[in-house]
Amino acid sequence: MAADKVFHSRSQGIPSEGVKDQYADGIAARIWKKYIGDSNQRTQNYKDFLTGILRKHGCSNVLDAACGTGIDSMMLVDEGFKVVSVDASDKMLKHALKARWEKRKDPRYDEWVIEEASWETLPQDIDSFLPGAKFDAVICLGNSFAHLLDEHEDQRTQKMCLENFAKVLKPGGLLVIDHRNYDAMIDSGATPGHSIYYNSKYPVDIKTSVLVVRGKPELVALDYCICPTENGDVSQKSEFRLCYYPHKLNKFTQMLDEAFKNRATHDIYADFKELSQVPEPAYYIHVMKKL
Repeated sequence: MAADKVFHSRSQGIPSEGVKDQYADGIAARIWKKYIGDSNQRTQNYKDFLTGILRKHGCSNVLDAACGTGIDSMMLVDEGFKVVSVDASDKMLKHALKARWEKRKDPRYDEWVIEEASWETLPQDIDSFLPGAKFDAVICLGNSFAHLLDEHEDQRTQKMCLENFAKVLKPGGLLVIDHRNYDAMIDSGATPGHSIYYNSKYPVDIKTSVLVVRGKPELVALDYCICPTENGDVSQKSEFRLCYYPHKLNKFTQMLDEAFKNRATHDIYADFKELSQVPEPAYYIHVMKKL
């Protein structure tokens, strides 16, 4: 590691050789599935927010562009939406495919499409299994987009992927995408602790570390520690690391507007509420409507 790369952490430093995101290798997939529970354990605020916005704009055909283990996709299928779910991690998709198989007697799951796809080649990948498909809505939630660590100074890969989201939308379609409050995380070195997405019954500790390169925050690593429970449901401590590109609110807002060539309405929410109602949110949620 070059001498100009420095870790700043209020709670735990990251060894210079140890910056490894465990999303794709299956370690996080196994633990994460237990941690977040099933679609019934999603917070009611989240369910009401997402399904409410989709229904308000007449969306029925939804692309879950970061489906992971399929929890959000199943929530939407249960709510009557037609869902296509994609992810770049075959380890995560394995859990989604298993979940679909377990629901095989429910006719609503007959049309649930699950395929591997990359954001960088999203239109082509979708065309390979659903020729000509366009969607009423694309969702990319749970801080998923920040996994894309862009090696280019101008963030060209991230910008291209956002453009690809716009390309697979119908006119009038929605992109619903979020990111953590990295402004607060960079300033304080800590992650806002409240969860807006799931009602986890497990005690969780999150250690936050920020990688600074030439004075600029380049990467945030979150070390999750799920502690043993008194009832023995979790018998031993489980740990995994997820690494993120720290999108600041103003910059990400600009990137989204540019991805839609400034031809979209753009609303921003804080923890599923109006932006002005939450002084320090855990997440920002952007809703783009393609014109």
